[in-house]
Amino acid sequence: MAHFTITIPVKGKDDVTRYRRVGVLFENHNRDTGEVFYTIKLDFPVGVTEMVAFPPRPKEDQDPSGQI
Repeated sequence: MAHFTITIPVKGKDDVTRYRRVGVLFENHNRDTGEVFYTIKLDFPVGVTEMVAFPPRPKEDQDPSGQI
């Protein structure tokens, strides 16, 4: 399973940018369709502690407002 560390850039008083970890992203595969999707798990709560990201759907599946 592929995973990535999620960080945010934080500039210190010494003008050096450091990267603070805020969570992790996991690559997943739907067992039935093989579709790839991503799960984001945050290290701290900000209303939610987990988000899921899917690739965009083809244009014909979207309504004129661009929403699914």
